Amino acid sequence: MSTASVCFVCLGNICRSPTAEGVFRGVVAGLGRAGEFTIDSAGTGAWHVGELADKRARRAAQRRGYELTSRARQVTPEDFERFDLVLAMDHDNLRELRAIAPAGMAEAKLRLLRSFEPGGTAAEVPDPYYGGDEGFEAVLDMCERAALGIVEYLDGDRGGR
Repeated sequence: MSTASVCFVCLGNICRSPTAEGVFRGVVAGLGRAGEFTIDSAGTGAWHVGELADKRARRAAQRRGYELTSRARQVTPEDFERFDLVLAMDHDNLRELRAIAPAGMAEAKLRLLRSFEPGGTAAEVPDPYYGGDEGFEAVLDMCERAALGIVEYLDGDRGGR
């Protein structure tokens, strides 16, 4: 069975991208397809390398049945070799990722997370770090809406199941 791979990217890799990673892990596990996907997250910045996700993100995710267990790391050019999709949470991170992507890889692999929501959108996943709990809930909502679209896209890229 071939696997598909996704890396979710935000600024510090402690709020949005580990949330997207945890939600996507939960969704594919719920579909009985966990073994078919390699899933990771990273940040464009290195401030939080080695840290767990923000405790507010972990708490909000846990209330919905998701576990955020990854440790923050910084994205590398090699991630474009390792992953089929590199999904940015916002336009600033998308720009940063385009700048580090090896020649010819950005267009094929780089997208905004919310482009996979039903109807697709160029909207950003807002950073909840400086806000209240409702921001973390909104991020979870966006990640949940995009998850099945990501699976469907990857299935299409691989010729279906």
